[in-house]
Amino acid sequence: MDKILLQIAAELQVRPAQVNAAVELLDGGATVPFIARYRKEVTDGLDDAQLRDLEARLGYLRELEERRAAVLKSIEEQGKLTPELRALVEAAPTKQELEDLYLPYKQKRRTKGMMAREAGLEPLADKLFADPTLDPQAEAAAFLNPDAGFADAFAVLDGVRDLLSERWAEDALLIGKLREWLWEEGLFRSKLMEGKDENNPDVAKFRDYFDYDEPIKTVPSHRALAVFRGRTQELLDAKLVLDEETVAGQPGLAEGRIARHLGWSHANRPADALIRKTVAWTWKVKLSMSLERDLFSRLREEAERVAIKVFAENLRDLLLAAPAGKRVVMGLDPGIRTGVKVAVVSDTGRVLDTCAVFPHEPRKDWEGSIHTLGRLCATHGVNLIAIGNGTASRETDKLAADLIKRIQQLAPGTEIQKVVVSEAGASIYSASEFASKELPDLDVTLRGAVSIARRLQDPLAELVKIDPKSIGVGQYQHDVNQSEMAKTLDAVVEDCVNSVGVDLNTASAPLLSRVSGLSATVAASIVRWRDANGAFKSRKQLLDVTGLGPKTFEQAAGFLRIRDGENPLDFSGVHPETYPVVERILAAVKRPAAEVMGKSDVIRTLKPEAFADEKFGAITVKDILAELEKPGRDPRPDFKVARFSEGVDDIKDLQEGMVLEGTVSNVAQFGAFVDLGVHQDGLIHVSQLSNKFVADAREVVKTGDIVKVRVLEVDLSRKRISLTMKLDAPVQKSGAKADNSYRPAARNERAGGAAGAHRPAAPASAAAGGSAMAAAFAKLQSKR
Repeated sequence: MDKILLQIAAELQVRPAQVNAAVELLDGGATVPFIARYRKEVTDGLDDAQLRDLEARLGYLRELEERRAAVLKSIEEQGKLTPELRALVEAAPTKQELEDLYLPYKQKRRTKGMMAREAGLEPLADKLFADPTLDPQAEAAAFLNPDAGFADAFAVLDGVRDLLSERWAEDALLIGKLREWLWEEGLFRSKLMEGKDENNPDVAKFRDYFDYDEPIKTVPSHRALAVFRGRTQELLDAKLVLDEETVAGQPGLAEGRIARHLGWSHANRPADALIRKTVAWTWKVKLSMSLERDLFSRLREEAERVAIKVFAENLRDLLLAAPAGKRVVMGLDPGIRTGVKVAVVSDTGRVLDTCAVFPHEPRKDWEGSIHTLGRLCATHGVNLIAIGNGTASRETDKLAADLIKRIQQLAPGTEIQKVVVSEAGASIYSASEFASKELPDLDVTLRGAVSIARRLQDPLAELVKIDPKSIGVGQYQHDVNQSEMAKTLDAVVEDCVNSVGVDLNTASAPLLSRVSGLSATVAASIVRWRDANGAFKSRKQLLDVTGLGPKTFEQAAGFLRIRDGENPLDFSGVHPETYPVVERILAAVKRPAAEVMGKSDVIRTLKPEAFADEKFGAITVKDILAELEKPGRDPRPDFKVARFSEGVDDIKDLQEGMVLEGTVSNVAQFGAFVDLGVHQDGLIHVSQLSNKFVADAREVVKTGDIVKVRVLEVDLSRKRISLTMKLDAPVQKSGAKADNSYRPAARNERAGGAAGAHRPAAPASAAAGGSAMAAAFAKLQSKR
């Protein structure tokens, strides 16, 4: 454990004592949000990001140590554990290197090399390799063994080849050298598989990879995952190759490296031809495919890590998007034939009314729809309209605009806003077990409208009801390690929920279950207690909930808020365990809590050190004072609405040079997608985000940002919109050379596949010297 602590401390660049304290807390059942918020003194200020990294590395290194012990035990039981081998195994820093060392000792099925060894050919193999001046044919004659299948010299020498090649292919040092060399020098190459019709739409998605290669170490996440998807669908043939000119009779680059590692070179001695043949056999038969698998696994793991990171960051931005707050909202779930589903929810999210209107084809009841919606607005005091971004979204947006216009004509000064919101996951929520319990009297089709309205009021509270994978703000989410993605996304949701805090008396069970320390079972118990006993009046009442003991209370209480409770501190982020500290503060200022909370002029005169004690030091007191200054503060930004340009309703309405406002709907390393309200997201390539170099789009924008963009190009045939945030940059006309300066060189550089599960990938095709930004558009998606 000391070894693990020291390694993590070095990696995180913190003191071992900090790591030890955090590990003890984690092992004791504390959550990352609780440790980051309320145990700063214990860990000396480790933040949530450091703690998440620590938690992940702790798990990996513990698994590594368990495997190391198992490997040592296995080799020792075989009687083959030398002091030198033990030292190598104990020093192996990764699982991969540990498995390389264990390879020769693994139980495996009987091989040709084993048969040769059992037939007594090992002394001959050692002899010929040690002294290549010996004549292989003559030496082999003494090792004939017809009963074992080695009846002549040719069979014996084949056995020597098999024996030596297997030995060399299990040399951990050689494998490690070749693996790293191939990572540095290898090319990741893909071609269209033979017999596949490149004009087939399903095949054409991968056109950029019909003849593609790029250094494997520089392949971006989205390109790697695109090729692996094409390979899985048996459309692309992917290989690891070396950029070398093969010369007949000369060893290849890999074979030359093996020979140098062995300390052998061809000198036309009698046994050199056999040794050269064995070296070639070692590479082609034993190592090339296994190393390709290793490096493809490494590439995939790194690509998945990046993709999961992108998904997690976008999810965080979406969950922490600005809430509209306590406003009466009308949710519109657009549809054509089935009509627009309507739900009005109160400022607390309670369903007030529902219906369906049919303004579009085939009924085209525009006036009747306006009348129905106007009546609902007047009856319930609607001041915000949320419009789902699915089919008929733009047409329904027009309906809402017409409605607002008429209301304002009838009642000048009336403030009603409309907002197009992502409906990703709304249909999944509608059909979920929780939705059927939460809205038992509503048809499945109307539940989606309720969800759309509520997610505008409070995105966090509503989106936690949906599996994070279904929210659709990631790259290739179905192609990555699902358990790793679920673990990462769950951590993001947990961090977001606890950073904002939860209203104990209004939160749903799914939201409560994301609070530090609360399981789904305990969250359900809290809701049942609330239903039976009414609103919680104090945090202490949590201890009356079945299944919620002192340990759970410690982990959860600080993140739960009670509005208008018996103790005003229960509405703050001050943990109940520190209430005695607050009492000392109140005694010092000689005022009650209600007269101190929110009073900056009073609180800023206080020195944290004056109220610290042995249990709670100055760091904790400083946090308490910050909470008292802004009790119940919400870290999320203020609510703003993007204003779509009038008359720009469809991609056909866009013109090069237009300056528009839109909402960032998704972010990847190579660029950001922007909803302009025309059914099709536009792409700002990473090179168009700023006048300075940008390596990752998230350096400039995040999901939910409202941005002003200029239209660079519109490709109607492929439904692609190229945008720039460099508003003073000249518009690049069609036919101009694409700006590739920010991307690694490759034959074809665009990615294929969906950036979100709810948005199908657009076909991509090569366009050498074609339209500006074309290479970046492989990720562009169409809204449903």
